[in-house]
Amino acid sequence: MPAEAPTITADANPKAGSLAIICGGGSIPAAVAEAVARRGRRPVMFGIKGWADAAVIGRYPHHWIAIGQAGRFFRLARAEQCREVLFIGTVLRPPIAQLRLDWQTIKSMPGLIRAYRGGDNRLISGVASIAERGGLRVVGVKDVAPEVLVPEGVLGRHRPSDRDQADIARALDVIAALGPFDVGQAAVVAGNNVLGVEAAEGTDNLLSRIAELRRLGRVTAPPGTGVLVKAPKPGQDRRLDLPSIGPKTIENVARAGLAGLAVTAGSTMIAEPDAVTAAADREGVFLVGVREDGAQ
Repeated sequence: MPAEAPTITADANPKAGSLAIICGGGSIPAAVAEAVARRGRRPVMFGIKGWADAAVIGRYPHHWIAIGQAGRFFRLARAEQCREVLFIGTVLRPPIAQLRLDWQTIKSMPGLIRAYRGGDNRLISGVASIAERGGLRVVGVKDVAPEVLVPEGVLGRHRPSDRDQADIARALDVIAALGPFDVGQAAVVAGNNVLGVEAAEGTDNLLSRIAELRRLGRVTAPPGTGVLVKAPKPGQDRRLDLPSIGPKTIENVARAGLAGLAVTAGSTMIAEPDAVTAAADREGVFLVGVREDGAQ
């Protein structure tokens, strides 16, 4: 990550105003903010306490907020002349009883409680609705920083085999089939056998589980076979909660003994793309962006 934030040039879209970026954990918020700034727009970072990285937040105009402080966020966003908001980064839902609610959030409690009773899609959409009722337009990464999305095609030196292609297609079918149940955004398939599906544990823990299953002899596919596939859930709001990958994802794919990783092009975020590609080359695994129908 650069030591200094990018220089913000004349705003290419002055009517858009500053962009409020509500930041969770991980390295994706840094990549998005940098891309937004390079496009000539002023990012204002709203770091979620306990999740956001202070080193990332501090490189730009920023404020800290706790989950449940909708009123504080709206006041600060208006003061910063933000008209749009982007949600980015990792946050796990806390128990609703532990939220530090301000009056603005309390007024939204009926809708928030209904959102809490569903899966992640429902909760995130409920939070987005609160932002829109507060007068902000919710935007997605594709709207403000499309360069952080994985392109179509192979990244790096290694390419998927015909067997890998068949496993990729199978994993995409699995993710699509589970979408109505609001299950996770990743699946592992080897030799047409489904080895694992991401749920609440997240992608890294899914891969750790596959590695442990290999160690225990529960996975009989030889090392260097099988794929991890990440894709948005069918029907989800593409402005929110897109799948993401980083160098750690590649390292965990290799530790799990898989041949490589496929993600949907144009709808999967990538942090540190040069480092990710270098990691794939170093670990001897492939990385490919595919269309959602599985084509490359």
